[in-house]
Amino acid sequence: MSALTIGLIAYIILQMGIAVWASRKISGDSDYLVAGRRLGVFTLGISLFATWFGGETVMGASAAIADEGLAGARAEPVGYALCLVASALLVAGAMRSKGYMTLADFFRERFGKRAEVAAALVAIPTSIIWAAAQLIALSALLSAVTDLPVTATLLGAGALVIAYTLLGGLLGDVITDLVQTGVVLAGLLIMMVLLLQRTDGLANGIAMIDPSQFVLVPPGESWIERIDAFAIPILGSLVAQEMIARFLGARTAKTAVRGGLLAGGLYLLFGAFPLVFGLIGAGAGFDPAAGDLYLPLMAAELMPSALFVVFVGALFSAVLSTVDSALLAVSGLASENLYGRLRPKADSREKLIAARVLTAVAGLAALTVAFSGDSIYGLVELASSLGSAGLFVSLLIGLHFRFGGEWSALAALAAGLVTIWLADFVFAIPGGFLLSIAAAAVAYVGVGFVTATTAIARAE
Repeated sequence: MSALTIGLIAYIILQMGIAVWASRKISGDSDYLVAGRRLGVFTLGISLFATWFGGETVMGASAAIADEGLAGARAEPVGYALCLVASALLVAGAMRSKGYMTLADFFRERFGKRAEVAAALVAIPTSIIWAAAQLIALSALLSAVTDLPVTATLLGAGALVIAYTLLGGLLGDVITDLVQTGVVLAGLLIMMVLLLQRTDGLANGIAMIDPSQFVLVPPGESWIERIDAFAIPILGSLVAQEMIARFLGARTAKTAVRGGLLAGGLYLLFGAFPLVFGLIGAGAGFDPAAGDLYLPLMAAELMPSALFVVFVGALFSAVLSTVDSALLAVSGLASENLYGRLRPKADSREKLIAARVLTAVAGLAALTVAFSGDSIYGLVELASSLGSAGLFVSLLIGLHFRFGGEWSALAALAAGLVTIWLADFVFAIPGGFLLSIAAAAVAYVGVGFVTATTAIARAE
């Protein structure tokens, strides 16, 4: 057995140890899903940053940039950094002040029980797809380290993630975030230094980049496709349960806002690493055709064996943290907003059991999607756009204005889903996500005016 495999096993044992420790502090669904609302500014900011700075950023974005140049960097780091800042300013404080457990809880209080169930059903597939993207990243990493086929490592990654999430919940996830973030960032910094040594300095490294890689807009891309490429990461993830769960785990509303702003700043700063690895790495001879294995293979060649062991272990922890968050998002929505409707008298302990069972179900569903064969980056883009338009429109209007009711939210959710399906999967219309947001907004406002007018007429 190689030193790298032994080191990775040690990391897995450490991760499971953290999960077992965290499980002893979990007595109810609040502990499991929102870490007992214990998170301070620093803890929340680091955890939120680490959740977003997962497989799609470190591995997926590096590969996309190496293949597409700057055109592959629009989501990472700019788009998701702006998303974190916008969510902190527009969503975090208002949601935390209400003491919700999930995003769908807001829909229940603001729009009614039917809207709550509809919102949960729309949001759950998004988190499953997000989890699938992280499972692919995890299996690619394991495959690069162990030389096992991706199919085998994907099955192993799925089993590990399910077990880890079942035990530790959000508290175990947050502790892992704190441990691995520093190691990952240190490893990325060392790797950048080694890459620049390979190219004899930054100036030479930049000179090696193919000029075609500096093109921000792919040939033939329309203006609506261009705006859509930025809108998906910025607006599509604004309503992600993975993010909102951490805001809801903050000690106070102010803590939620400040933690979100800290996460956005960190993301913008350290999200530049994949940009360097993608552009200069490809110019230095590392093969973009390696796809999701591009970064692990680069690290293996650049780093000494001992350092590579530590780096791979920390990268493994980073990806594990992100997929864990996605599975918790699914189990939170399913247990609190679906199972909770079937069992309205269920106590906190019963909901905890339901959440853990549904975590396993979510893991199996994500594993099934991961076997579809899509890339990390492709799945992340799909997760950010699929069904989020109606959630985005209903949340922002409903959170800050009293206009619109149950039917407005239901109409927005339906319009967003139908439009994205028609635009992306039936007619291949450019700018499908923007069209879905426009359709959801028109549906929400239109139905809102109709219901308001009807209510006034009945009152008269």
